[in-house]
Amino acid sequence: MAKNFKLLQEKLPPEIHARAQATAEVALQEMVLGELREARHMTQVEIAKKLKKKQPAVSKIENGTDMYISTLRRAVAAMGGMLDIRAVFPETTVRISQFKALK
Repeated sequence: MAKNFKLLQEKLPPEIHARAQATAEVALQEMVLGELREARHMTQVEIAKKLKKKQPAVSKIENGTDMYISTLRRAVAAMGGMLDIRAVFPETTVRISQFKALK
């Protein structure tokens, strides 16, 4: 008989539970577009409909490594998010604001 994951999780020592939670949070902070879409429980077909494109176009976006910022912004918006571009330096992080006007 399968055991409920939450019950097993409750039995873990607090330090192991905290370590697992921290690892999960780090993993969620860095994803490629396809992983992000899956984490949002969406299919490529659903994204394609929102973008008024066909599914192969979404696959191309997800597998691309060089794209227009406007394309990335639309893909993130189709998932219900907002694109936020930042420059990260050792001493500070700066939000790049010139792309706010992209539609």
